[in-house]
Formats: sequence, C-alpha cells, structure tokens
Amino acid sequence: MALIDTLASAWYEGARPPWWSWPLAALYGGVTRLRARLYRGGWLRSARLPVPVLVVGNLSVGGTGKTPLTIAVAQALRQRGWQPGVVSRGYGGRQREPLLLDATPDPARVGDEPCLIHASGVPVAVGRDRAAAARLLLAAGCDVVIADDGLQHYALARDVEVCVIDGRRRFGNRQLLPAGPLREPLARLARVDFRVCHGGVAEAGEIPMQLRGDMAVNLRDGRTQPLASFAGQRVHALAAIGHPRRFFDSLRAAGIAPIEHAFPDHHAFVAAELDFADGLPLLMTDKDAVKCRDFAQPGWWRVPVQAELPPAFHAALAQRAAASRRR
Repeated sequence: MALIDTLASAWYEGARPPWWSWPLAALYGGVTRLRARLYRGGWLRSARLPVPVLVVGNLSVGGTGKTPLTIAVAQALRQRGWQPGVVSRGYGGRQREPLLLDATPDPARVGDEPCLIHASGVPVAVGRDRAAAARLLLAAGCDVVIADDGLQHYALARDVEVCVIDGRRRFGNRQLLPAGPLREPLARLARVDFRVCHGGVAEAGEIPMQLRGDMAVNLRDGRTQPLASFAGQRVHALAAIGHPRRFFDSLRAAGIAPIEHAFPDHHAFVAAELDFADGLPLLMTDKDAVKCRDFAQPGWWRVPVQAELPPAFHAALAQRAAASRRR
C-alpha cells in the first residue's frame, strides 16, 4: 500500500514520481506503441466476431466508472431489442480458460466485476482469450458483445470504442505507467468513438456521466432503506476499488460520517478483516459486496449505483452498433 500511495501522490497530487519510474515509463511506452503499430499494420492479428463488438475502457488505471457504464450500456441495448453479453478478462479471479458464468458465479474464481455485471441480468463470459470467451456468448444467443475494460486488448477486433474519463482527476500528471496513471499516450483519445466523462465538468466532445446511489441494501436479508437514513451516524465504510475516496466522499455528501477502510482494488476479503467489534453499521460498494455475502453480518449494507447518461448517447451507440452489423 505504501508504494501505491506514493505513486498516487505523484500521479494526482503534484509530488515528484520516483526516479526509477521514468526509465520504466519510457520502456513501457515503447512497448505499448510498438504493439499498437503491429496490430494496426496487420503483423499481429485481431480476431473478428460476426456480431458488433463494443469496447468500454479507459486510458488511466482504475476508478473511472467502467463497470457501471458497461451495465448501463447493456441495459440500454436490451431495451432497444438487442441481446447483449459482456466479455471480461476476470481480473482478481483465477479462471484462465473461457467460461460462461452460471447462476451462482464465484468471485474468487471469475473476478468481482464480472459477478457484479452478471447480477444485473446480463450474460457474462470470462477468460484470458477474450475472443474465445466471447464466442461462448454468441453460442448463448447474444447478438452484440461488450468488452469490459478492453480498450488496450487489441487481440479482439472492435467496432465501437468508448473511453471513460475521471472528470475530477482527469489524466493526472499525463505520464505513462508507472511515472503516471496512463496505460496509453493521450493521443489515443483521438481514435475512440465516444469519450464519457464521469463526474466533474465534461469538456468539449465528452458525454457527461453521473453515478446515482441513494439506497442501501442489506447483505443478509435484502431489505432496503434510503442511504439518507444513515445521515448523522458514524459508520464503517469499505472500498476495494480503483478510487476508494470517491465512495467515501459520496457517503459524506449524504451526511454520513464514514470510518474509512480502503483496500487494494479487487482485494479478496476474509471475515476477520471486517470484524470491527463496535456494532456500527458497515457500508460497502456493490463490487465489494459480491465478495462478502457468504460471511455477511446483519449490519452490513451495500450501496448500489446506476450510471446516468444522456439518452442521445445510448441512441448513438446503438446506431453505431447497427451500422457495423450491416457492413
């Protein structure tokens, strides 16, 4: 965690990146640019599916809101008559071979984000070979594939690219990993089809997105109550996501006093880590809840969020998908 905090301070708070990060960033940038050129030139081949492929990803690491956007896109396509499915690498899980998630997926096996997307009612397939995993979705009847966190996964050909941008942190110091938070140079933005700005103020050409979460759901019995019902209370707040501060700040905005417990992204929880022994409620993100249900206590609550975007964005995305199917 100390190294992560040091790098985050350099990326987003104006601190100087560690000296060793600069040569690694130069090496990383060279490899990234070479790999992209090899795919664009046809030296490395991309697998093309017989259905439209929509990629949702980002340029910076973690915490931009890709998963809620992926769910929102899938639901919007379904409302327009499509049968969407989501393909994911399954980060945080141990699954390597292609797998179509069943009714009760194990987050330790397939990853927390695929489980969260699957819980929204969307078919999900995971695997290192995303093209092979996506074919499982086609066999299940899907007629459009959404690649979650797939912007840099060039082995799967895509028809539409959506890049999510953190509207508050933007691109930090604009340096490549590990000197900065970027997975690819900023010039990559010019080649995406849609730029979605999560929070903050959307810049020219960006589609604004907000996450709305005003209810809490009990992990043990499923009952719901307004998040505002915790206002004025001290609660334990749990977040193992790319940007935990966003969750903690959302609780403060609701008048809640969180005791913060930030863990690394995709952290695999055990019950002993959450035994605070003081009787206070525990609020956590939906992504964390999928890993805590088996040992949940009565006072544990998840705070689901929904991505809100202009209807015109979903209409344009569906139109692009339909156009690619006609080609």
